[in-house]
Amino acid sequence: MNKGQIVFLNGVTSSGKTSIVDAIQSRSPEFFYVVANDLFEETIGERYLREDYWKYLSEAILMMYYTARLFSDHGKHVLIDGILVERPGLTPHYEQVKSIFAGYPLTMVEVFCPLEVCRQRNIAREHRGEGQSEEQHKLMARNIEYGFKVNTHENTSEECADLIVGHLFGERTLE
Repeated sequence: MNKGQIVFLNGVTSSGKTSIVDAIQSRSPEFFYVVANDLFEETIGERYLREDYWKYLSEAILMMYYTARLFSDHGKHVLIDGILVERPGLTPHYEQVKSIFAGYPLTMVEVFCPLEVCRQRNIAREHRGEGQSEEQHKLMARNIEYGFKVNTHENTSEECADLIVGHLFGERTLE
């Protein structure tokens, strides 16, 4: 059985990752499962998040990567909606990702958006801190070897989805 494609969408909050995921799922002729930091954070009880947020979140994120690998092992494509940050429990985060996905069809996609635009998106969303994207940017892993990059300030989520799917599977007409 061929392994499924693993697409890691990496970017700060409000850069547009989740919107791209939604667009891929609604438009792509290829089916993708989704794993996301936010979804795996919900597997942790509030008490433990208050007790030691980064310890438990780091464990959940690593389990998310193994879950994505399991989907791939079964020939299923998977999108990872995440962010590579250097925090205790994950450092060196990018090196751990490369190790976990060694031998797997992994495409790292940089989801870029200027920090000022992310800040405006955070303000509009109200449940995000105004400076949250900039804080995450300072913690992001460096020197990531991206297989593809999209800019959500210059392109819509749908255009970014089309570009990503086209990059992975060749030019196809999307819904």
